Amino acid sequence: MKRCFHAAITAIALAARLSAHEIGTTRVSVLFHERQTYDIEIATDASSLAEKLGVISGSPLPSNPSTAQIQSMFNRFDAQFRQRVKVAFDASEVRPAIAYTVTPPVDATSATLATIHLTGEIPANARQFRWSFGWTFASYAMIVRNATSENPATQWLEGSQTSAPFALLTPAPPPDRLHTAWRYLGLGFTHIMPYGFDHMLFVLGIYLLSRRPRSVLLQVSAFTVAHSITLGLSMYGLISVSPRIVEPMIAISIAYVAIENIFLAELRSWRVALVFGFGLLHGMGFAGVLKELGLPRSEFVTALVTFNLGVEAGQLAVIAAAFLLVGWHYSNRSWYHGRVVIPASLAIACTAVYWTIERLV
Repeated sequence: MKRCFHAAITAIALAARLSAHEIGTTRVSVLFHERQTYDIEIATDASSLAEKLGVISGSPLPSNPSTAQIQSMFNRFDAQFRQRVKVAFDASEVRPAIAYTVTPPVDATSATLATIHLTGEIPANARQFRWSFGWTFASYAMIVRNATSENPATQWLEGSQTSAPFALLTPAPPPDRLHTAWRYLGLGFTHIMPYGFDHMLFVLGIYLLSRRPRSVLLQVSAFTVAHSITLGLSMYGLISVSPRIVEPMIAISIAYVAIENIFLAELRSWRVALVFGFGLLHGMGFAGVLKELGLPRSEFVTALVTFNLGVEAGQLAVIAAAFLLVGWHYSNRSWYHGRVVIPASLAIACTAVYWTIERLV
C-alpha cells in the first residue's frame, strides 16, 4: 500500500506542470460560399502545435519561444503540417492555400493562439466534404456552415479522427437531443477525469479531511450546488469574471483546502461554507471551458444540464477511486491521518501553490 500511495504522490508532483481545461483548446470552423469556395479556420494552442512540429521535423522549439519564433516555425514546416491535415470533397483530397497567424496571450492565464486559415475552391459537382486534423489528441468541435444557411452542422471529433461526410446539397438537420445530451455528458466527465487535474485535486482535498461519509457528502453537496449556480449564471451571461482572476483563485482554493487538511482532523462548520464559496469559483472555471466548447443554440439547456451532470459524475469517480485505493481498507487505522492525509495534502498544496504563482506571473 505504501508503494502505491507514494507513487500516487509522485504522480501529483510530476503533474504539477500540467495545464487544466485541455478540452476545447482546438476549434475548427468551416464556411462554404455558394458551393464555390471554402474557408476553414483552425484555432489552437500555438506553442503546443509548434512543439509537435518541432519533434516531427527534428528542430525542437526553443524554451519560452517568442510569437515571432512560433510564426517562423509554422512557415518553415508548412509541408510537415499539411501531412496531418486532410480536406477532401467526395473521394478526392484537395490542397488548400494556408495562412498562419500567431497571437500573443491576452492575459496571464491564456495561451498563445494560432489561427490557421485554409482556403480554396470546391470541385465542380462535389457532393460531400470530409475532414481530419492530426495535430490534437483531445476532443474538438467542427462547425460547418453554408453562407446562405442559418443552421450550422456540428460534429465532435476525437483527435485525428476523420469526420463523417457532410452533405453539400442538403441543409444540416437540427441537433438531436439525445446525441447532444450524451456528447455533453461525456465532455463534462472528461473535464474532470482526466483533463481537469486542478478540479480533481480539489475534490481529493475534500475527500481527505474526514473518513466519515457524512462529512464528505456535506462538502460535495455544497460544492455541487455552488458550481451549478455560477455555471448556469455565467452561461446565460448574467455574471462574467475574468479568467485572470478566476484561475489563480481556483488554485488558491485547492491550496487552502489541502493546508487545512494538515491541521484539522475533523470537519468544522466553516469548512462547508468555504467549500461552497470555492465552488462558486470552480463553476466560473467550468463556464470558461464550456464557452470555448460552444453550446448548440437549439439544445442549449440540454447541453448545459448534461455537461453539469458529467462534471458531477467525474467528481464522484474521483471520490470512488480514492475510497477504493485507501479509504476502504485504511481509513480506520490510527496512522491514516499521519501517513495518508498529511503527505497527500502536502503534495496537493505544493502543486496548488505552484499553479497560483504560475497563473499570477
